[in-house]
Amino acid sequence: MEILIGLGGNLGDRARYLAEAVSYLKDMMAVTSQSDIYESEPWGYMHQPRFLNAVVQAETDLEPLGILDLLKSFEINAGRQEIFRYGPRVIDLDLLAYGDWVFQSCRLTLPHPRMHERLFVLQPLCDFRPDWRHPILGKTARTLCDALLQDTPEVARPWQR
Repeated sequence: MEILIGLGGNLGDRARYLAEAVSYLKDMMAVTSQSDIYESEPWGYMHQPRFLNAVVQAETDLEPLGILDLLKSFEINAGRQEIFRYGPRVIDLDLLAYGDWVFQSCRLTLPHPRMHERLFVLQPLCDFRPDWRHPILGKTARTLCDALLQDTPEVARPWQR
């Protein structure tokens, strides 16, 4: 199954945490594409450092909740502490999409329920899959991104080391 995973973090050596997360994902599944890294303003709670964000695409036979468990395990092992919702974190890994599945449980909603509202997801996704189609909205990543860019000041920009 083709999946999309969002990566982000705003504490510590942000780039190192993203690189370690991508390496971990490559050990667990076949990563087929990876976006550039973007720097973005915080979302939800503004009084914190800027985030680095990226999106990867992978192929896997794992079920969605199994993937979620792998992502959460990496976050914990990397030192993530849940301080408060939308608060600072060393790493955040989100399963954004699992093929064209529409799924909801108490632990996971697919596609990610707010991905279409977040430039820090859509801009990296457009690096390699501008034609990806949201399974509920029926719009492409490029269309969703362009609509946000019209209404929102740019909050995600390519990161320069």
